[in-house]
Amino acid sequence: MDTGTDTGSNSQSSTTGAVNSEQSASQNHRQKSDIAWKYCSVGVNSQGRRTLTCGYCFKVIAGGGIHRMKQHLAGEQGSIVPCSKGISFIKSVDAYDIVTSAENLCNLFAEIVEMVGSNNVVHLVTDNASNYKVAGSLLSERYPNICWSPCTAHCINLILKDIGEMNDVKAIVSLVSTVTVFIYNHKFTLNWLRKTTGWKEIIRPGETRFATTFIALKSLHDHKDSLQSLVTSGDYKQFLRIEKGKDVKQIVLDERFWNNCLIMVRIMGPIIRLLRICDTDERPSLGYLYEGMFRAINGIKRLFRNKERLYKPYIDIISDRWDRMLRKNLHAAAYYLNPAFQYESATFCTHPEVINGLLDYIETKVDWCNPEKLSQEIGMYRERQWSFGRKLAILTSKSDRPENWWKLYGCDAPNLQKLAIRILSQTASSSGCERNWSIFERIHTKKRNRLEHQRLNDLVYVHYNLRLQHRFDHRKRSYDPIDYESIDKTEFWVIEEEQDGELNCDELEEELEELPKDDSQLVEDDESEVGEDNDIDLEAFQRRRLLDDDEDNDW
Repeated sequence: MDTGTDTGSNSQSSTTGAVNSEQSASQNHRQKSDIAWKYCSVGVNSQGRRTLTCGYCFKVIAGGGIHRMKQHLAGEQGSIVPCSKGISFIKSVDAYDIVTSAENLCNLFAEIVEMVGSNNVVHLVTDNASNYKVAGSLLSERYPNICWSPCTAHCINLILKDIGEMNDVKAIVSLVSTVTVFIYNHKFTLNWLRKTTGWKEIIRPGETRFATTFIALKSLHDHKDSLQSLVTSGDYKQFLRIEKGKDVKQIVLDERFWNNCLIMVRIMGPIIRLLRICDTDERPSLGYLYEGMFRAINGIKRLFRNKERLYKPYIDIISDRWDRMLRKNLHAAAYYLNPAFQYESATFCTHPEVINGLLDYIETKVDWCNPEKLSQEIGMYRERQWSFGRKLAILTSKSDRPENWWKLYGCDAPNLQKLAIRILSQTASSSGCERNWSIFERIHTKKRNRLEHQRLNDLVYVHYNLRLQHRFDHRKRSYDPIDYESIDKTEFWVIEEEQDGELNCDELEEELEELPKDDSQLVEDDESEVGEDNDIDLEAFQRRRLLDDDEDNDW
């Protein structure tokens, strides 16, 4: 009897255990099919509870399961702290009906600030329009710890636009356009050129990307030999019967034209490289703006051999945009705290403008620490004391990302460390938002225009964060800081809008290293750029400038 009872009990227990095991296996299968499991690991804490560890920031989550982990990865505010690694897209807003009102824009920005927490916001980057400028000022008044600045990439684009509207530049661009249009409007000339060895298509300017105007000059200059071979060949005689054919031959064989193209390319090269640096959302670029602009200006001066009459029109345009839009305390502070430049002998870091900008930022925006302690720690950083003086700290000051460098070597200056990480993690451009808008446009096609607006926003949210995540997973882990030949200097500006056009995150220092540091250096480029300074005729360029000035005076 007893034996039979035991057997029956064991049988029932076994059956129940099998059912529970099947249910658990089914549940685990459903859970493991969630894509979020790929980005976290499972563990057990000291209390025996299951934990999930984020694969990016290594935060340990002890409750809530995979749902809370997904909230953490997506950057949602609420019961879980967002993942601190990389960029996270929060939301898109249909602001069509409020975009003209600075006060309404400020309220919209304030709503986002409250969503993520005002103490977590350091910097607001917007469009350069006057309504956004007023909205940024209003937001800074409402939240004194938040800085506002216009999009750096847009400001540099406006510099290129202003230079492109100069009379001598427009004249050169007009001649370039004449040649390019003629070549592509005649199949014979185009096919003749395409048969030449190593031929690449001539880049034509874009309507809204002003940098492409000067890249088009560079592209045409690269084809100088092929074009001159074309117009002097017997095959071209048939085109000498038409007026445009004669004009093209005259332009292509005019060495002054090529000289002027070369000078324009040399002038704009440093600015376009700076634009590439600022127009990336893969790596924070705020700490590179001051040095990049400083080197670009000195490069132009050096190109014209410090002849003020020649370089002044270009420098005046750059300085005007810089003073009105980009001369910010936050930019100066980021430059001073960037170890890549702080310990160089020939930098702008010790200039009173930079130091005063840093101090003004601390006095007006930093209220979470003792200013006296912060001042002492700035002295430690400047004099390379304690952890800042380590051999590794000096060796890696250029190769490490600035914010990562501070995390490792700023432990003896905790207040300055926190400030530096917050500032050097900031972007200088709103290009990421522009790419997000293009994603919205692609999703909102005629086939999908019946989707409700919230669902469109959800699609954009998922799509953009997946792209950010993919970039983080596949970025390069190391790079050679002197390998300049691997940098593509032109293709970035002529790709399709939806391709990944961002500068690789490990190439920022490489780009800046190509900009001249001071007046003692030449504007140096590799073979894919342009030749040496002795390849250009500044005297001919100066005579052209004098003629242009005389014509303006006569008019």
